[in-house]
Amino acid sequence: MCGIVGYWGPEKPKKVILDGLRSLEYRGYDSAGVAIFDSSKLKVVRSPGKLSQLEEKIKSSEFTGPSGIGHTRWATHGAPNEKNAHPHKVGSIAVVHNGIIENYIEIKEKLAKKKIMPSSDTDSELIAHLLSLECKKGKNLLEATLNVIPQLRGAYSILVVNEDEPDTLLAFKNATPMLVGIGEKEIIIASDVQAFISRTNRVAYLEDGEIVLSKKGQVKFFNVRGQEITNKKIHEVKWNSVMAEKAGFDHFMQKEIFEQPQALRQTMESHVDHDSMTVKLKPTGLTDAQFKKFSRIQLIACGTAWHAALVAKYFFERVTKISTQVDIASEFRYGHSILEKDTLVIVVTQSGETADTLACLRLCKKEGHKTLAVVNVPHSSIDRESHGRLYTNAGPEIGVCSTKAFTSQIVALQLLALHMARLRKSCKVTEIQEHVRALLELPSQVEVCLNHDKWFKEAALSLTAYRGFLYIGRGVNYPVALEGALKLKEITYLHAEGYPSGELKHGPIALVDSSMAVVAMASKDELYEKNVSNIEEVRARGAQIIAIGTEDDAHLRRLSRHYLSIPKATWATNSILMAIPVQLLSYHVAVALKRDVDQPRNLAKSVTVE
Repeated sequence: MCGIVGYWGPEKPKKVILDGLRSLEYRGYDSAGVAIFDSSKLKVVRSPGKLSQLEEKIKSSEFTGPSGIGHTRWATHGAPNEKNAHPHKVGSIAVVHNGIIENYIEIKEKLAKKKIMPSSDTDSELIAHLLSLECKKGKNLLEATLNVIPQLRGAYSILVVNEDEPDTLLAFKNATPMLVGIGEKEIIIASDVQAFISRTNRVAYLEDGEIVLSKKGQVKFFNVRGQEITNKKIHEVKWNSVMAEKAGFDHFMQKEIFEQPQALRQTMESHVDHDSMTVKLKPTGLTDAQFKKFSRIQLIACGTAWHAALVAKYFFERVTKISTQVDIASEFRYGHSILEKDTLVIVVTQSGETADTLACLRLCKKEGHKTLAVVNVPHSSIDRESHGRLYTNAGPEIGVCSTKAFTSQIVALQLLALHMARLRKSCKVTEIQEHVRALLELPSQVEVCLNHDKWFKEAALSLTAYRGFLYIGRGVNYPVALEGALKLKEITYLHAEGYPSGELKHGPIALVDSSMAVVAMASKDELYEKNVSNIEEVRARGAQIIAIGTEDDAHLRRLSRHYLSIPKATWATNSILMAIPVQLLSYHVAVALKRDVDQPRNLAKSVTVE
C-alpha cells in the first residue's frame, strides 16, 4: 500500500520524485523518504509523518545526479518513525518496498549468523542487505537481483538503485503493482500511474516475476531466469493529470462525491442501446453463450466493493433468477468454499490491485472457473488476469474514502445482470426496459441529491457529539447502511455500525438511548412500512433519528430530528441514491471534527498486501 517513485532523466530528480509521491500519498502517509544521487553518491533523507515534513527537510537540498528513488509509507513491520522510513541503504544499495516479506524472520536469522544486524524494525531493510551481499561478491544489480528473488516469499514490489551503477534503476515485483512510465528521454518507475501521468501516458505493467532494468533511459525486461522479454507491451492510458486535481473543491472526497453524475454516465454510456432501451455490453472477454450457461454467481470483494456486491446480489437474483453468493475476499480465500461447475466468479475492485481479491481470482481460475472483473483501472493486475472485464470508467479516485467507485460498481453490476437477463430471457423485456430507464434517469437524480448538500451539512453539524451511530436498512438498503457506517468510521473515527432493521430486537436495540444517533434508510418501497415500525422502536427508546426517505415524507419528518430526502426512484436505484446522503453526512461530520478527510489515519487507498 506504500507509494513508490523512481526517476532517471534530464529533470531535477528531487522535484519529479516529490511530485510523484504527492500524487501517491493516499497509499500511505506514515513516513516518507528519498535516495537521490548527489554527484556519484546516494544521499538518503527520511522523515516520519506526512510528505510535507520530508519536503520541508530537503527544501534547501540540491542533488546533482540524474536519478533517485522515493517512498511514502503505510507501516506494516515497524513503527512509523524515521529509522523505519524508506529508502533503506546498505552499502552501495538503496531500496524502497511496498508489501510484506513473509519469511522475514527466516532471513533475519540467516543474516544474524553472518553477524549482520539490521538498523530498523522493517522487513524491507533485509532486502537491501541481501542485495548488498550479492553486490559485494562482484555481481551487478541485475545478477544480484536474480539471486535474491528466490530468497523472498510474500507480496512485494521493490525498486533499487546502486551507487556503483548511477544511471540504473531496477525494479521487480510479486503480487503488488509496479509500472514503468516511458517518457521523452526519461523513465519513471512507480506503484501507480498517477505518479507520472502528467509527464507521460506510455506505460508498461510489470507482471509477477518480471524485472525491469533501466540504464540511461533504455528499458529492458527480464524474467526470473534472467532471460530478456522482447515482446513487452507498452500501453497508452487515457487518464490525464487534470482528472486527478481537486478542481476547486476542498477535498478529493468532496470532489469525487460531486463527480458521481458524470461517473455514472460514463459507466453506462457504451452499454445501453437507447433505441431498444436494453443493455448490450461491449465485449467483456466472455461470450454470450457462456453468460447463458452459468447456473450460479459468486461475487467476491473487500470493503466498499463488498457492499456494492451485496447490493448487486438482490438485483442479480431478481432479474437473472440465478442463485448469487457474496463473500469477503479475505474470508473466501481461506474458507475452502466449494463452487459448482458452471459458476461465474465476479471480482469487484476499484484499483484492480486488492491483494485478497487478486488471490481469490487466481484460486478460482486455478479451479477452472470463469472469472469476470468489475474494475475501474484498466491494465491493473486483476484486469489483466481475469477472463473477462467490465470497466466502471469512473475516472481516478484519489480520496481514501471510496465514493464514486461504490455507486459506479453498483451500476456496472446492474448492467451486467440486465445483459444476462436479456440473453437468458429470465426477465420480461418490459421489465428490462423499466430498469434501463431508471438507470438513465439516475445521474440527474443524483444531481438533485447533491443540490441538497447544505441541508446535509446542517444535519452533520449536530451529529458530532453522539456516543455512537447505528445505520439501519432493509433489503437492498441494508448494504447501504453498512456502507454508511463504514464511511463514518473511516473519516470521522466515530463508532458506527450497520445493521438490518429487522434484527434490531436481536441485540443492537440494547445500545439505544438518547446519546445514540440512528441513521435510517426508509425509501418508499415494498419494505417501507416495516422500516417505519423499526424507526418507531428506536425512537421510543430515545434515539436521535436521521431518516433518509423518498421526497417529502411527512410521517418520517415527524419521527426524525433530521429528515433527508432522495427523489422518487425504483427499488433498484433507491440504493444508489441512498448512498449520496450517507456520503455527504460522513464528509461534513469529518470536516466539522477537523479530520484529515482525504488521508484518514491508518488507512490506505489500495490494499495491496494481505
